[in-house]
Amino acid sequence: MEFGELLIGLLAVIGGAELVVRGGSRVAARFGISPMVIGVTIVAIGTSAPELAIGIDAAARGSGSLAIGNIAGTNALNVLFILGLVALLRPVRLHSQTLKLDLPVIVVASILMLLLTMDGTLSRPDGAILLSLGAAYTVLIVRAARREAAGVRREFAREYGATKREVASTADLVRNVVWLVAGLAVIVVGADWLVDGAVKIARGFGVSETVIGLTIVAIGTSAPELVTAIVATLRKERDIAIGNLLGSTIYNIVFVLGTTALIPSGGIPVDAPLIAIDIPFMVAASIACVPVFLSGHRIRRLEGAAFVTAYLIYLTYLLVART
Repeated sequence: MEFGELLIGLLAVIGGAELVVRGGSRVAARFGISPMVIGVTIVAIGTSAPELAIGIDAAARGSGSLAIGNIAGTNALNVLFILGLVALLRPVRLHSQTLKLDLPVIVVASILMLLLTMDGTLSRPDGAILLSLGAAYTVLIVRAARREAAGVRREFAREYGATKREVASTADLVRNVVWLVAGLAVIVVGADWLVDGAVKIARGFGVSETVIGLTIVAIGTSAPELVTAIVATLRKERDIAIGNLLGSTIYNIVFVLGTTALIPSGGIPVDAPLIAIDIPFMVAASIACVPVFLSGHRIRRLEGAAFVTAYLIYLTYLLVART
């Protein structure tokens, strides 16, 4: 029963995220927001919506470790496994925005998360600090998006551009608003089922909620990013996938974790293993990107293989030593 509840919840948050991304993109286009700005902001935030709903629900239930474990596990999966797998399939060429903006912010946000949790609690002031960083990053990324190369802009326009009818039609605007609201509702309900099922499984098998968040929940909520990245790689159109993957990784910390920290008045207790092992591993993964990204401005197949191997070793450790 618990596994069924978790699976249904997982499918709901994934499906809801797709509705939010598509509905939100079309609504934004209706009000004249450029496709590229939509891609690097609304889509990145939309793909982080499942983590946000799970984090809020878990914090409200007093299962904060599951929420923090989900962020640490998801980000490690995004940076090491998904990005590594994409590079393993075909070397990834990195654009200036990634090197000048996304890479520094990923490193800073990861280190900040570690520093804020080292006292054993993620408090409301900590959440406000993370949200402030998120607001600053969003402003910078919108400005950078407007200066991107014409080829990248065309790719975003193909993916997120709206037809004249979709922009002009009030009926389509209403329909897309309905999809957006429905997607948010599905995510909220799905997150409640997923967290409830995950907590019951953890308690039933004597596994910590932290490990459930680091493994089952993290892998499940990263499924949309994984599928998108692989499909985009096969289609040889990866600027969107890579940009959204890195943007979602940043938003997971600054917006998702920041908002989650505002929920309980007494803050979120952080388990010792998270502070000693899992968050430092996430930080190490982000720092490892610096020499890889800057060496030739690309991720080679060998480097991608090293990333994937590092994540699989970590996952094996979680399943063998922590369950």
